[in-house]
Amino acid sequence: MPKQNKAIDKVIQIRTGKFRRYHGEGLKQLLDIETMLKNIRDFFYVIIGIFQSVGTLRQQQPDVIFIKGGIVGVPIGLAAMFLGIPYITHDSDAVPGLGHRLIGRSAKLHTVAMPTTEYNYESRKTVQVGVPVNKNYKFVSVEASKKAKKRLNIPPTDKVILVTGGGLGAVRLNEAVINVSKKMTRKEKYWIIHMVGPGNSERVETQYAAAGADMSKIIVKDFVPDLHKYSAASDLVVTRAGATTLTEFGVQARACIVVPNANLTGGHQLKNARVLEKMGAIVVVDDRQMVKDNQLLYSAITKLMGDSKKRAQLAEQINKSVIKDSARKIATILTDSGLEKS
Repeated sequence: MPKQNKAIDKVIQIRTGKFRRYHGEGLKQLLDIETMLKNIRDFFYVIIGIFQSVGTLRQQQPDVIFIKGGIVGVPIGLAAMFLGIPYITHDSDAVPGLGHRLIGRSAKLHTVAMPTTEYNYESRKTVQVGVPVNKNYKFVSVEASKKAKKRLNIPPTDKVILVTGGGLGAVRLNEAVINVSKKMTRKEKYWIIHMVGPGNSERVETQYAAAGADMSKIIVKDFVPDLHKYSAASDLVVTRAGATTLTEFGVQARACIVVPNANLTGGHQLKNARVLEKMGAIVVVDDRQMVKDNQLLYSAITKLMGDSKKRAQLAEQINKSVIKDSARKIATILTDSGLEKS
């Protein structure tokens, strides 16, 4: 078991499983034997988890349960329903996951990241609280961005693009950027800071070199625990549409080009991106179209990098879209004795 955070009194593990399905795959995924067998196995894991959860909740006697999401919340939520213990859910994405859809009807309250009108929950039981992020993510001024560049040995007046596909990287996004990196670093003279996922940096660096990129303007990292230091140095971020990632960049007020992964369960990244796009907070590039034509991404990048006013507008709007004190709002709701919507 990983080292326990000092703010956590106790860690208790229960069995659970997942229902494997992929957005846009239709019947194809249901007819896959390996997927079917894993889903059947995990169904029984969830049943075991429900019994474990009932025993745990009877022993711990909580006043309220906070369920963040994912299939791990299903056994706990169903056990809480059986025992009459109130629970509150939280959705980071604009699309509630399957777990919350299974247990949502009996939740005392739904706390959500996006405007409440984006969700199908009962309006009287739904409150927007945003997404809690690491305290190191703070608003980044022009001067703070220049200082961040200096710390990375980048001239403060040079233009920097941060590319990230999330903690595990994003192969299609990586390849699209690499394919146009020669023009970006030699013709446009941009720096590229690229987060490529664990164990991928050496291979990606080789691909950049093979593509003819100016390697003196390329910084490739597998995974960093202090991404905020790199994003603070960026003039533009190219990213997937994970809710937490977008909130982090929103807090920092970083202009973003978002390439949502169209294949993830429930299409939640597509919905996250659509919500922010409607607010004028991001520019969206279609993932599938990008794969067919890398110039689509290149054109979007160069257009924004050449328009400082538009970048400033995007930065302002994405910063306005996020709730800065999300963790405090959630903590207040959990500690309110009546658990009333604030």
